[in-house]
This record gives sequence, C-alpha cells and structure tokens, in this order.
Amino acid sequence: MRAGFPDFRLGTVLATSFTATLTERQGNPVERIPTPQRLVDWLAVNGLAVDSCTDAQLDLARELRESIHLAATAAAIQDALPASAVQVINDRSTEGRAAAILTPEGERRWRLGSGSRVEDALGVIAADAVSIIAGERDGRLALCASPTCRAAFFDTSQSRTRKWCDMNTCGNRQKKARFNARQREHPESAE
Repeated sequence: MRAGFPDFRLGTVLATSFTATLTERQGNPVERIPTPQRLVDWLAVNGLAVDSCTDAQLDLARELRESIHLAATAAAIQDALPASAVQVINDRSTEGRAAAILTPEGERRWRLGSGSRVEDALGVIAADAVSIIAGERDGRLALCASPTCRAAFFDTSQSRTRKWCDMNTCGNRQKKARFNARQREHPESAE
C-alpha cells in the first residue's frame, strides 16, 4: 500500500468490499479512496485495472459506493430500497462496458471495454450489487454489529449469523473491548 494511506479491506464480495472503502461510518470515518490514484489502486487489486481516473470519476465512484451502502443497508434491515440509490446503481450498471470471460483455469474474470475506463469498472461493481441486493446469490446482507462501523456486508457463513463485517478489525476490536471491560470489573481475575 502507498505510504500514508490506510490499507484496503478486501472481501470476497466485490460490492460490499467497495462500500468498505469508507469505514467507521458511525465513528470517525476513514476514507480509503481519497484520491483518484487510490481508486485506480483499489480497482487493480480487485481485478478491474483501469488506465486512469479523474476527480469527476472518483465522484461517480463515491456516489455509487454510498448508493450501494444505502440500498444494502435497507435490504439488510428489510426496509424499502431508496429510489435514488437504486437509480444510481442502475445508471452505473448500464453505463459500463464490461464482459464476463472464462479463464483457462475455469474462473470468471471481467474484461473491461477498450480503454479500461473507470465507468466500465463501476458497471461491474454495480452489477455485483444488483445480484446481492436482489437475493440472487447464496448468502444474506447483514449489518456489522460494531456501533462505530455498521457496514453492510454479505454473510455467506453456513449459519448466516456472522456479526462483524471483518473479524480482523471490527470483531477483534469488540472482543478486546469486552475483555477490557471484564478486567476492569474483576481485576483479581487477571492475576
């Protein structure tokens, strides 16, 4: 990662990994794509390499990210999907030019349109959001139990009872806070 920038949180679901480029939404938000180059970096790490990114394209990406977050949050709590968020997701999905291709190893990859534009990559992310919000994939949308995070994530655990968007960050932070609280309540048990 580039010096001075927080690491990316990489997940197995493209759309919710994209929403994780803004973390600690209910606390002190951490922007993980503060510059056009950071968006280029995030897209490359996720198999959607683009040639370049402008400030306007970064704004489109952030608008899509927040729309996916709003719609995924509504779906997770079984609320009506916000019409404005649905419109942005649909607009980005239809504006991109990308095709799913099969690799010789039998894996699906995305081939962006000629020129590898940011809009093409955003189309792939929007299409992924459509598939999880519409319930087409095996799993369920949930909200992180961390009071400072509350990120929407896609739970594919067998029991569908996962509590944290990321066990290495939110989950560990909450477990550590509970442990420290118990230590303060019962300091003699630490001996």
